[in-house]
Amino acid sequence: MIKRDKAENTVVIEDSVAHLKRNGFVNIKADIEGYETPKSYLKKGTGNVVTPDIVAERAGLIHYFDVSLKSSRPGLLKSKWRFLEVLSRMKNHRFKIITRRGHFSFTNEMLSDLNMNKTPIKI
Repeated sequence: MIKRDKAENTVVIEDSVAHLKRNGFVNIKADIEGYETPKSYLKKGTGNVVTPDIVAERAGLIHYFDVSLKSSRPGLLKSKWRFLEVLSRMKNHRFKIITRRGHFSFTNEMLSDLNMNKTPIKI
């Protein structure tokens, strides 16, 4: 989710963190109050700061999670996902998308535009 949408949808991130805790993830960092903020990355070409919504660990592997909600700026969201996908491959980590009811088709359309073979986690 892009920075503009995070202020309005902190409940979605909290629900996602609760879901990850139930599924055995530990050392959870989330980009909301009450949690440690994940490491931010600066994209050289654009100067944009990219921060994953959630970073968690399970079985010794680090997982980056991004919450997918309908956005008025899909270009920024695509750029963020592509960056996180490349970053996770470089570091041998995992990148996953979390979505909610009402946002499945938007998420699947974005993933197909980016040619990512990912199955979103549905909460």
